[in-house]
Amino acid sequence: MSMDLSEFLDVFLEECFEGLEAMESGLLHLDAGTDLEEINTIFRAAHSIKGGSAAFGFNHISEFTHVMETLLDELRNGARQVDEKIVDLLLASVDILREMVDGLKDESTPDEARVAELKNALEAALESTQEATTKETPATETTDAQATGEARLWQIHFTPCPDLFREGNDPLRIFEALEELGTLQVETDLSTLPSLSDLDPSTCYLRWNATLESPASEEQIHEAFSWVEGNCDLKITRIEREEAPSPAIEAETADQPAAKAPAPAAAPVAAAKPARSSSSRESSSIRVAIEKVDLLINLMGELVITQSMLNQVGLDLAQEGGQKAEALLNGLAQLERNTRELQENMLQIRMLPISVAFNRFPRLVRDLCGKMGKKVDLVLSGEQTEVDKTVLEKIGDPLVHLVRNSLDHGLETPEVRAANGKPEQGRLELSAQHESGNIVIRISDDGAGLDREKILKKAIQQGLVSDKEELSEERIDNLIFQPGFSTAEKVSDLSGRGVGMDVVKRNIGDLGGTVSIQSRQGKGSTVVIRLPLTLAILDGQLASIGEDTYILPLISIIESLQIRPENLKNVTGSTELYRFRDEYIPVIRLNRLLGNQCGTDSLEQGLLVVVESEGQHAGLFVDRLQGQQQVVIKSLETNFQQLDGVSGATILGDGRVALILDIPGLVQLFHKTRTNNPAPALAAAS
Repeated sequence: MSMDLSEFLDVFLEECFEGLEAMESGLLHLDAGTDLEEINTIFRAAHSIKGGSAAFGFNHISEFTHVMETLLDELRNGARQVDEKIVDLLLASVDILREMVDGLKDESTPDEARVAELKNALEAALESTQEATTKETPATETTDAQATGEARLWQIHFTPCPDLFREGNDPLRIFEALEELGTLQVETDLSTLPSLSDLDPSTCYLRWNATLESPASEEQIHEAFSWVEGNCDLKITRIEREEAPSPAIEAETADQPAAKAPAPAAAPVAAAKPARSSSSRESSSIRVAIEKVDLLINLMGELVITQSMLNQVGLDLAQEGGQKAEALLNGLAQLERNTRELQENMLQIRMLPISVAFNRFPRLVRDLCGKMGKKVDLVLSGEQTEVDKTVLEKIGDPLVHLVRNSLDHGLETPEVRAANGKPEQGRLELSAQHESGNIVIRISDDGAGLDREKILKKAIQQGLVSDKEELSEERIDNLIFQPGFSTAEKVSDLSGRGVGMDVVKRNIGDLGGTVSIQSRQGKGSTVVIRLPLTLAILDGQLASIGEDTYILPLISIIESLQIRPENLKNVTGSTELYRFRDEYIPVIRLNRLLGNQCGTDSLEQGLLVVVESEGQHAGLFVDRLQGQQQVVIKSLETNFQQLDGVSGATILGDGRVALILDIPGLVQLFHKTRTNNPAPALAAAS
């Protein structure tokens, strides 16, 4: 029966990438003392990729993976010892295999010369093992052959699930794999085959009983069924020679269906318990297209808005009093609780562990350390901390640059570290944790730290600061985030072009997050990234200017206060400053900046909301504050146009649209204008 397997291609590709990740992760932990199970995990991943690619007819992938699989088989059987050269070869093979799988996804052609080069290298490694084996003494060779080459008889009962064909599996591939292990005899059990009128061509009604004569172990036989693991009842039993059925008995059994009935019946019973366990594990998760999840979350956002509008109507009716109004309010309160719970659970669907981003770094650190001649111990913690998929996708590149920066600029060579009384091996730590409704990522190293004198000198040379200006240590450290800034003496493939840290800061800012750095010269540095858990929901403070309402992100607010006239100070250029604790902060009149003609101009009649932006404080002057509210973020660029100082919009409970203010953007806009003229686009939007 022929099938169109194209509908399963996306699932196959996804499983291939998962297998490649497992292989790379396992290889990075491979050394001479590695547990055998680690090698088996790598082998199984390669075997699954080989079997799947063969089923889809991707012979170039299955043939390449077969050579890798053979080399891995030698490692797990002890025929070859693990060494750095073999690990490097297998890692390079994983890279080219990933390129081949990528080619299936985007219909591109991999580097065929590179594929052939690595395949030849793998085959050469296999030949070297065979040559080493032939150099052993004849006595040892004979003994080993007797010990490992003795053929054993295996009885195999295989009952696949009815969905075997629908899931793109072909039992013929399994039997071909078994036949490679030795002499195979197979019987097909047709006892459960329905009549032709009741037969569904896509359902598997067959069961198989097989006898295999092979020196293979039970684990090796199980590998042939790895592609259908968890979707079948499988029983593998070793048969002693005297118990083996003779050909005459086999023939008689084949002619008498009733006599062979007990054998297939016994297999499901014996395997019933593990089969149920496997099925349970399989049903614990499903694959869903991200577009469907996004649609559900968007609908959830609309439901939250509708609930908020109903709640506002309920409050208005409650003012009239009455038993019905009270019952309505109770029902709306219950609806609000249920909606909030549903919303939180919906958002959890998009959450993925940060390990998805962290897993690339062991390989990156290993390769860069080999190139730079450094010794670094990479420590990962908090890998199971969950964050929204969109945040996870966009944080990858900034993290890569920060890790490369630590390796290149921060951590010293073994010789320099030894001369400074440090261990030759440096330490680089990536950690993630939840703090106050946000995710905080730290990249720490015990390297040289920032050379503030060198940074300041370079900044003065580039005209970023004046030589007469007195800067705090924090402001000097933040100079590394300026566009085009670099202290590298020469340009390399890792650094020196002044491109990177400013992009890191901008990308993190686009996610609604902040980045800061803490450093002690000679001791090391720590970069702290603070991000929202999701980009779909925002915890906001409602602020009014005239009749309009705006949303201020709670993450940026330090405190709000009544303005005391004695703390105000005017400087040249009409800039107003307010003494906040031990510093003077600029006062930003939002009514003027946003072009809102209805807001009050009297500082004594409004409130000052102190916010933090890029390590600096500023005061936003508003008429009054309302409550705090979790709002659904709507893209302003999609529905109107992109505006400086505005990150999005939302719909309030009374149906009005409120702009969500971008605090860093507002501060930058304020410093650009320094006048009473509002930004035209913002004025129009307001």
